[in-house]
Amino acid sequence: MSNIFFYDTIIGRMTIEESDNCITYVHFGEVRRPDSNIMETDLLKKAGQELKEYFEGTRLSFDLPLKMEGTEFQIKVWNALLQIPFGETRSYKQIAEAVGNPLGSRAIGNANNKNKISIIVPCHRVIGANGKLVGYEGGLDIKEKLLNLEKNIIRERSDAENTVDSKVI
Repeated sequence: MSNIFFYDTIIGRMTIEESDNCITYVHFGEVRRPDSNIMETDLLKKAGQELKEYFEGTRLSFDLPLKMEGTEFQIKVWNALLQIPFGETRSYKQIAEAVGNPLGSRAIGNANNKNKISIIVPCHRVIGANGKLVGYEGGLDIKEKLLNLEKNIIRERSDAENTVDSKVI
């Protein structure tokens, strides 16, 4: 039996699920799963807080136990997604090369499609080889918002690092 809870974010309501003390599902919208209790556990509260911090720009990576079920290849792809730095993107081809299957761009897309832990496992950071946004469970408008959010946060941090705290008197 798993537990789910719903959190309101700047991109709308999200459903987070945990089972066996691991996050197993992050979905856009309010999704009521038949085998789940609606109950905010400590882990779900932590995941909700980390998502809130992500959207506020104070969290660049997540610190949550994750459990994903999939093929060996899918797990390899999801681990490669976790290596994409905040604010950066990779093409399907680059991910295919990273997992040792340079001709497997389409297989990368299929594995992304099976990702059940949106945002935390950042499949939104994967784009087409031509730089275009393609395929995303939350919709391309959400994908664009997430990428812009990350780029703006990186830009703001860079600008802050380049300011001088001293002044001439």
